[in-house]
Amino acid sequence: MMDRAVGMIRALGGLVIENMDGTSDIAERILRSYHTWAVVGISADPYRASYSVARFLQEQGFRIIPINPGLDEVLGERAFPDLRSIPDRVEVVDIFRRSELAGAHVDEAIEIGAKAVWMQIGVIDHDAAERARAAGLDVVMNRCPKVEYRRLIGAG
Repeated sequence: MMDRAVGMIRALGGLVIENMDGTSDIAERILRSYHTWAVVGISADPYRASYSVARFLQEQGFRIIPINPGLDEVLGERAFPDLRSIPDRVEVVDIFRRSELAGAHVDEAIEIGAKAVWMQIGVIDHDAAERARAAGLDVVMNRCPKVEYRRLIGAG
């Protein structure tokens, strides 16, 4: 019965915390292993999820690199218009964009040699996720690193 329920939730694009595909293990590995996160679609508005998640990551000791062509700086960090413009190595690309726009950012993450792609809650692109996995990147989709950090690591 539980497998059927999980399958139905997946089919509807819902949030499944524990699942059979090892996503929780991947999320924990990303959160424990990688420390430089490019946050694509970050907002300067402190009431937006992209801002609060990036701030949370900073508070936990992660380096965030804001990606938004309309901003110069967010959370004390220089903002860049796209992933290709970043002069430093990026480990995780955290995507706060609509699902139909996520694939281009995933392709860019592959191009710059990122180690992982994290698509936020509601950001779902199975084809892009498969491209990233085929290129050797860790992938988390339809999850929030702030929520997963608190659940898996317990701080914050």
